[in-house]
Amino acid sequence: MLTTGNQLKAARALASIEQKDLAELVGVNVNTIRNMESAGSGPIAGRSSNVQSVQRAMEGLGIEFLNHGNPGVRLVRSDGASEKT
Repeated sequence: MLTTGNQLKAARALASIEQKDLAELVGVNVNTIRNMESAGSGPIAGRSSNVQSVQRAMEGLGIEFLNHGNPGVRLVRSDGASEKT
C-alpha cells in the first residue's frame, strides 16, 4: 500500500517516470503528485481516490509497494525477479 511521499518518490525513480508523466497517466494535475511527494516520510494527505489511482498506475508500471515494518517499494521485473529499495 502506498503510504508516504518518499515511497512514491522512490517508486517513480524505479519506474523511471517523471511527475508530469505520472500525473497525465493518472489524470490529475502535476501539483497533486508534487503534494503527495512533499509529505516526505509522513503519510500522504489528500483524496484517497487520487492516492489509490496513483498506486494502481505505479503497480501497472511494475512497482510493488511494501509495508512490512517500514514502507518500501520494489520493481517487479517481467522475469519474476524483483529489486527492493
